[in-house]
Amino acid sequence: MKLINPLVIIFILSTILLITASSFLLCIPVALIHNEPAGPFILSALITASLSIILFGISSKASHEKANIREGALSVSLAWLVLSAAGALPYLISGTIPSFINAFFETASGFTTTGATILSDIESLPYSVLFWRSLTHWIGGLGIIMFVIIIMPSLGMTANQLLPLESSLKEKIHPKTKSVAIRLLYVYLVLTIAQVLLLLAGEMDLFESICHTFGTVSTGGFSTKNTSIINYSAYSQYIIILFMFLSGVSFVIYYYIVKLSFIKVRHNDELWFYLAVTFIFGVLVSGILLANTTKPAELAFREGFFQVVSFITTTGFVSADYLKWPAGSVAILFFLLFAGASTGSTTGSIKMARHMLVMKNIRSSLARLVHPGMVTQIKVSNKPLSEQTNLSATSFLMIYIFIFLAGAVVLVITGLDPLTAVSASATSLGNVGPGLGTIGPVFNFLHLPAVSKLICSLLMIIGRLEIYTFFILFTRSFWRI
Repeated sequence: MKLINPLVIIFILSTILLITASSFLLCIPVALIHNEPAGPFILSALITASLSIILFGISSKASHEKANIREGALSVSLAWLVLSAAGALPYLISGTIPSFINAFFETASGFTTTGATILSDIESLPYSVLFWRSLTHWIGGLGIIMFVIIIMPSLGMTANQLLPLESSLKEKIHPKTKSVAIRLLYVYLVLTIAQVLLLLAGEMDLFESICHTFGTVSTGGFSTKNTSIINYSAYSQYIIILFMFLSGVSFVIYYYIVKLSFIKVRHNDELWFYLAVTFIFGVLVSGILLANTTKPAELAFREGFFQVVSFITTTGFVSADYLKWPAGSVAILFFLLFAGASTGSTTGSIKMARHMLVMKNIRSSLARLVHPGMVTQIKVSNKPLSEQTNLSATSFLMIYIFIFLAGAVVLVITGLDPLTAVSASATSLGNVGPGLGTIGPVFNFLHLPAVSKLICSLLMIIGRLEIYTFFILFTRSFWRI
């Protein structure tokens, strides 16, 4: 296999910067409607577009070259860094977040759909900046699809060169790269439009509906309010619970539903596992609240399920200050930081398929202990799982835990208390958002030392890349001919 052609990487990054510049322009109408200065977005677009043109001029000779798997992996990794740096421009130019590290953290949190924030007074921001902040979520969730639609076909890359980098268990919808992307895009747009309309039917205005929808369908969690979803009506909270859950379902399932392939939906083990885990933990947390607090049954049910769905789907919206809950329910929420919803969705963390595989492996091992001569075959959705895929998924789990622990130790060294460090590492790597300790639901990350914010930003990007994509860049085999 040939080594990396840097011009191909530069060409891909130039395209990403051009897309970013175009996205800045979407904020200008919002600024004009609310009589706010559009200058920060115009200037950001000009800077980003100029850099894109320069990089395109350097790499134009590579625009017709086919990219290999190495160039794909390096491009995906660098893309999130470039997006986070470029996306910080409106914050810096407008002065709403004057520190580059803080602006980078907020942007990385947006694009990686983490939802952690350094802002202490969100409601004081201009509408246009709030819109950009929420738009980074929607773009981040859409990012993998945009990459597949716009960049990969022009480089001759196939879907299999990129999609496995995001998940070792994704199902292929259609053999053609562009067809895969367009089908995923349709699902994303339908979920977006449907939620906006349903939220509009409640007390939210159009601006709030769009921003909270961006944060929901991308499983991101940025709100336009300091108190997240706490002060919204029960109706709005139920709509957000529903769409957080739906956004945690694999987009492949929606494709099968549209194609009326209900037998494939019925036989999808991960979907039913996701349903069962959400229901069991939702009932458990709601039951703890009902038994140990004075909350009415409906409120205990709503708050319990809201937080459980939010944590499992790594959305990070909150409808209550869960740090005031009984210790048992808080402990459950901490463990759900490692859950993740379905593969093939916009969620982060470990994902249900991998947890399901671990359970299947444990059950298989126990069966062989009882019956040593038994030959067992692990199946997922009625299909035998290859040893390589099984090993990849279980190895991911071990690497994930190692990085989480390493991140927690480093954060303690930077000066954080152990509880905050552990939850910051878990919530950043899992792309969840809120945590425990001093980064709980009514707090933010502003008080963290600058180096801690950079570490959390890196963990967000590593988590979004599903670890392997980032770490294969540091292996000998990756750079060997």
